[in-house]
Amino acid sequence: MKRQYIHVLKVFRLEPRGPRAILVAGNLALPCRIGRTGATVDKREGDGASPRGCFALLGGWWRNDRRPRPRTGLALRPLKPSDGWCDAPGHRNYNRLIRQPFSASHEEMWRADHQYDVVLDIGWNRHPRRQGRGSAIFFHQMNETKTGTAGCVAVEARHMNRLMIRIGTKTRIEIR
Repeated sequence: MKRQYIHVLKVFRLEPRGPRAILVAGNLALPCRIGRTGATVDKREGDGASPRGCFALLGGWWRNDRRPRPRTGLALRPLKPSDGWCDAPGHRNYNRLIRQPFSASHEEMWRADHQYDVVLDIGWNRHPRRQGRGSAIFFHQMNETKTGTAGCVAVEARHMNRLMIRIGTKTRIEIR
């Protein structure tokens, strides 16, 4: 199987709701959102930017209480209410999946909104992990207000299944 690419191209300047972009996967072009402050090559924890570069998609999760498992070539597992993601620079579990309760700063993966009904791990700052260089960079569903993300790439929920069937272990996401 040959390597496939998903290209994320910023197309508009910063707006009150964050930068808009176009996600291109083969002949499919869809609107998406990136980090609320745009994209950067110098990603830092909490800067609100998406990292620029080309990254593997390392697998992901889905809410099996809300939807069936998406058809995809990636390894997926059901989210659990106890799932979280450590975003505390200096912690030994920084930028890793954790189980709650968890005393250090972390993001909830089991969300009341629908953003993480399907969520994929973009391979940013994973191997090796560098403290303070950004954590929890995901590909997920857009929020209801369609605003910029905290550094992730997001598409409308109605487009997620169309993309998931195109994604496999050789897929790379390029954020420009």
